[in-house]
Amino acid sequence: MIDRTPSTGPADAGSPSDSSPTRRDFLKGTTAVAATTAVAAGFSMPLVHAAGSSTIKIGLVGCGGRGSGAAEQALRADSGNKLVAVADAFQDRIDDHLSLIKNAARDQVDVPKDRQYTGFDAYKQVIDQVDVVLLTTPPHFRPIHLAYAVDKGVHAFVEKPMAVDGPGLRRFIQAVKDAKSKNLSIVNGFCWRYDHPRRETMKRVREGQIGEIRAIETTYNSQGVWDPRRTREQCASDMEYQMRNWYYYCWLSGDHIVEQAVHGIDTMGWATHDRDPIRCWAVGGRQSRTDAKYGNIWDHFSVVYEYPDNVRGYHHCRHWVNTPTQVKDYVLGSKGMADVFGNAITGENKWRHRSGKKPDMYQVEHNEMFAAIRAGHPINNGEHAAHTTLLALMGRTAAYTGKVITPELILNSKEDLSPKRYEFGPLIAPAIPVPGFTAFA
Repeated sequence: MIDRTPSTGPADAGSPSDSSPTRRDFLKGTTAVAATTAVAAGFSMPLVHAAGSSTIKIGLVGCGGRGSGAAEQALRADSGNKLVAVADAFQDRIDDHLSLIKNAARDQVDVPKDRQYTGFDAYKQVIDQVDVVLLTTPPHFRPIHLAYAVDKGVHAFVEKPMAVDGPGLRRFIQAVKDAKSKNLSIVNGFCWRYDHPRRETMKRVREGQIGEIRAIETTYNSQGVWDPRRTREQCASDMEYQMRNWYYYCWLSGDHIVEQAVHGIDTMGWATHDRDPIRCWAVGGRQSRTDAKYGNIWDHFSVVYEYPDNVRGYHHCRHWVNTPTQVKDYVLGSKGMADVFGNAITGENKWRHRSGKKPDMYQVEHNEMFAAIRAGHPINNGEHAAHTTLLALMGRTAAYTGKVITPELILNSKEDLSPKRYEFGPLIAPAIPVPGFTAFA
């Protein structure tokens, strides 16, 4: 895995660093934490965290469906956890989802009106008064919010992906490095790495049970996500309209290859020990979901990643209604093949995972994170999250432009998708990309 060492970006949200990174060895992926075993066994752990008390104060930034789910899982992970502050761009989102969290864990929720914050700077008010923050806004804001949390010495759960462009990814990487120096937890939302049967399958792949890896095939074909929630006429400004329908604007979501199908791309990184590919090329377009209400993202992508030693990674994803859904990952080796979703290996060393009931992977993320914080041994697995996001950005850019894209091109890119101002007013969305004509910066 390759280290990408950026210079520190400025503190303001609108100006991430454009400095070119170097390439040295990143630290390896997820750190093993003894506290995880202790919690699984039911042992009590000594409390070690910034507040120095038995209560860990949690803040939620981004009150959508994933945010409320993450909050419930965080509270379920430790009876000493308490949700004390929330933030969202819109008060109605807070109203809708805070009630769901209260229903799930009422005794652990203490969020009066004066600790409910709205607007683009609301994240600061939450982070300033908590020990752990859950960052579950649209992906564009992830690097901005994480950088602030790390600066304030706050542990963070960060939902995937980690950025939507090169400057944002560099800022995220710097925050991860800074968090390590402060002994802070950064646990990411690539939940498949927390699924116990997949962990066992991929452990065997990485240990060579299928021989030398020859190819990786990942597919995330679905019928799409939610339809746009509001019309332009129902919103007071262009910014509100795009924020309400954030999935369909590349500056907010990164497109569905970056926001959703990135899970499959994460399997590719997992199998290759988060090693950089040499280059990638891709095709894609907007063929089925063509209505203007779907913003400026595409509805299908197909990418080929070229790795050293003649290894190829193949990724395909689409959002087409009335078509079969297929979400599957395979790793092909010289001695066999791993079906990652099927938790099975065929070939010379056949194997199948046969355990009974498995723990919920979303819950495992939080169980491990809070056990590690309690034990004073925080988990920081931000590097592999950054690497997976890099792969997704490479694939999207290769498809958008029609060019061959290397890791360095993304890491050195000055293509900042941020709006000029974070305010509820006019905001023109960029045109839909056209390969061969869309430029790469």
